[in-house]
Amino acid sequence: MSNLFLTSDKKSKKAFDKIVKKSSKAIQDSLKSSAAYSGLTPEELKKVIFTENILPESGHGFDETLEEVKKKILPNFLNVTSTDYMAHLHSPPLMESISSELILSAFNQSMDSWDQAPVATEIELQVVEKLCQLYGYDKKGDGIFTSGGTQSNLMGITLARDWFCNTKLNYDIKALGLPPEYNKFRIYTSEVSHFSVEKSAHLLGLGYNSVVKVAVDSRQKMDIDSLRTSIETDLSNGLIPICVVATIGTTDYGSIDPLEEINELCIEHGLWLHGDAAYGSGLILSSKYSSRIDGIENCDSITIDFHKMFMLPISCGAFLLKDTDNFKTLTLHADYLNREEDEEEGYTNLVGKSMQTTRRFDALKVWMTFYSQGRVNLSYIISKSVDNANFVYNSLLKREEFDVVTKPEISSVVFRLKQDCEVNKRVRRELIHKHGIVIGQTVLKDKTYLKLTLLNPLLTEKHLDDLLDLIKSLV
Repeated sequence: MSNLFLTSDKKSKKAFDKIVKKSSKAIQDSLKSSAAYSGLTPEELKKVIFTENILPESGHGFDETLEEVKKKILPNFLNVTSTDYMAHLHSPPLMESISSELILSAFNQSMDSWDQAPVATEIELQVVEKLCQLYGYDKKGDGIFTSGGTQSNLMGITLARDWFCNTKLNYDIKALGLPPEYNKFRIYTSEVSHFSVEKSAHLLGLGYNSVVKVAVDSRQKMDIDSLRTSIETDLSNGLIPICVVATIGTTDYGSIDPLEEINELCIEHGLWLHGDAAYGSGLILSSKYSSRIDGIENCDSITIDFHKMFMLPISCGAFLLKDTDNFKTLTLHADYLNREEDEEEGYTNLVGKSMQTTRRFDALKVWMTFYSQGRVNLSYIISKSVDNANFVYNSLLKREEFDVVTKPEISSVVFRLKQDCEVNKRVRRELIHKHGIVIGQTVLKDKTYLKLTLLNPLLTEKHLDDLLDLIKSLV
């Protein structure tokens, strides 16, 4: 039992070293092909991984367990580092970020109170300060790390609701619950925004009906005239607009809503502006494309995901807030955890700004990656993905057998073969199961489209052109 944990004991360190080295070798040995997936169907995969009893009376030990992993699991992992993986906002992780995962897992800090994560707390504060600077917030800006976009969007809409009730209705929703007029609240977002907007409305007791889906233009960006009309119509009908969720990189198209114009409308009508930049936030580090998210600094809150364009392991997100005072909505003190007397003496307990209590030290991944790669390298990595999307778009325009939806603003390209929907569906399945290539699929105006989400900077123009040739040949 002496080697259960990594401790200061020499035998423990030696055992840990063996486990890490054997695991590393097993991972590397499993990468025998450039394909993104082994090709097994769901039924075939179930048979391969079947284990009679995963909880035996007596354990099999690490070595035998690793052999089972090597046989059943490692060969069938989705290989997100493969240049044949282009389906989702799911990036290959940078090597130093994998090191940070090992470090933060080994020390297992809990980010709710300072005495559970002293240096981790101070590092997260430092990283958040840098993020606020990057996205144009002043010293009133603040933030917290989250599990990703869905949680960050929930936080943004929660704080928008509470801010509106406090400042416009003089009503303390934190103490009293939903106000009598809650069913009149309206949240505006584009018709191609992330589903977490509706999910958040449900969780907050406002319901899906509180979410107004605003029409988009031909480039899949929120139509500002439609937004204005929706707000004015709702006001005339006695409804209560409270916030706008602008999408800074839609999941399918990578389209960026017109932030400056939306902000002007929010100021005019006294609305909170939340920027869902889970996808597009990475552009801030691109010397070539950062201007595409100009105006993000006007958002009252911002969603950032590092497990998308920043190339960090899942999960790693952040929520930024323009005015730190609005975090008071989430603050609740407990004598056993975040005592006020400790905070008065300079001990920061981050649980006061978070929806989570126990939380991982994900800020280490950002700290190590930023420090290791630097702005120039990260700019290249992010810009290359956008360049690749531009290349694919222009290549598709030259090919008569394809339709393409819109010129990409980030790194997603949505297109289709000029065939019926079943052909496009079949082609995607054949790519997965016969060629080990994984691409995405979506629907626009009742037609099935294929989707490339290009987050791997190792992709070459030849590889992308060869893929289009292969897709054409599968008709």
